[in-house]
Amino acid sequence: MKIDLTDTTSSKINNALVQGRRAIGTPAIGMVLTLVIVTDEEHAYDALKAANEASREHPSRKLVVVKRVSRSPRDRAKARLDAEVRVGTSAGTGETVVLRLYGDVIDHAQSVVLPLLLPDAPVVVWWPVGSPVNPEKDPLGSLAQRRVTDAYAAEDPLSELSARAAHYTPGDTDLAWTRITPWRSMLAAALDQQQVEIISADVEGEGYNPSGELLAMWLADRLGVPVSRTVSDGPGLTAVRLETRNGPVTLDRPDGSLATLSMPGQPDRAVALQRRDTSELLAEELRRLDPDDTYESALKYGVERLGEAKAAAPAAPKAAEAATEAPEADAAEAKAAPAPAKKAGSKKAAGK
Repeated sequence: MKIDLTDTTSSKINNALVQGRRAIGTPAIGMVLTLVIVTDEEHAYDALKAANEASREHPSRKLVVVKRVSRSPRDRAKARLDAEVRVGTSAGTGETVVLRLYGDVIDHAQSVVLPLLLPDAPVVVWWPVGSPVNPEKDPLGSLAQRRVTDAYAAEDPLSELSARAAHYTPGDTDLAWTRITPWRSMLAAALDQQQVEIISADVEGEGYNPSGELLAMWLADRLGVPVSRTVSDGPGLTAVRLETRNGPVTLDRPDGSLATLSMPGQPDRAVALQRRDTSELLAEELRRLDPDDTYESALKYGVERLGEAKAAAPAAPKAAEAATEAPEADAAEAKAAPAPAKKAGSKKAAGK
């Protein structure tokens, strides 16, 4: 069911939501959060489609904020709010309100959104494109417990990562970071099988893909070794190579779907490493609403420091701390970090 409202108010939109629920017999209970999507008209359809698919796992009220720029000065001075209220099958699991803002109301989007938030429910704000430099200081971002951006959509992704690090606030996250979760889990599981000393690492992937830099910064921050970044034709990330005392550990994915894991003393293994679409990435981020300390640490490591070697002394405490963070992806790194107590040249460290 869809209800169109022209030149309306937040109060009328709330009334339309109540009428829609009554018409289809759907109660408001069951929705776990409010997802605010801030986008433009060009990307609104794709963003809403991804949010609807993610709502199968996280039933929510979706508020799509589309800021329409008027052509003439007279139209820009006139404030207007149009809305589409969708309930039932057309809204995924939950409710959807598409808000189109014109004129002066563009600068006061929070006053439109605030009365439409679900009471006593978390708020997540997602910018598919055009995210602010400091999401927490944004009027809409200040309403949220979780703020999701996507550095991949920026014109200069590497500068975007530096800006994210400079203005990071607990609750910030980025879909470029979410994309490397399977890589982190696979590498952690591989290093959990053998206790080896990592000498250096290399991350290979297409250029201007911030996921490659984030993965490299995560490895450098957790392992305390120099990590280089190599550009390939893609798609996305294509390979990670870890140089160890026992030989190279390689995770190679040339086609974007099936990867090959190579480890010293073991046969090569094929592992599924499919590239995920936006709805899966968004659903993963909605599973946790607490600050991501691992993302913060990797982000603040800094793109400009890639390739540098970190001192061995602070590397051991860092790795020990990792065992208490991400359950699988970070606990195994503690075993891979170089420490004086581990002798990579011994038979035990070589897995013999």
